[in-house]
Amino acid sequence: MSINSRSKGARGERMWRDMLRSAGFTSAIRGQQFAGGADSPDVKCDDLPGVHFEVKFVESLNVENAMQQSIRDAGSKVPVVAHKRSRTEWLVTMRAEDWLKLVRESDLPRK
Repeated sequence: MSINSRSKGARGERMWRDMLRSAGFTSAIRGQQFAGGADSPDVKCDDLPGVHFEVKFVESLNVENAMQQSIRDAGSKVPVVAHKRSRTEWLVTMRAEDWLKLVRESDLPRK
């Protein structure tokens, strides 16, 4: 991994951390700098203790590979990939079973 891609990755992690903070999840911090392990999340958020964030800030993403990495590293947490390209909005990828559970437990309006 080049220094430029590492720097861009760190910038993406800060951007995702800031996105979470602006949404009210004020405990969001970059994970690697604090935990340091290979399986530590890119962004750690004590407000969402059951979620493992893998953050990708790249122009071309193999979503399946990124999701597999998040699943491997998540342990018992819900694996989530937050990703974006330059000049685009953030997207979140997660397994359908986790998304359905989240929606079922939410207060979204139902028919």
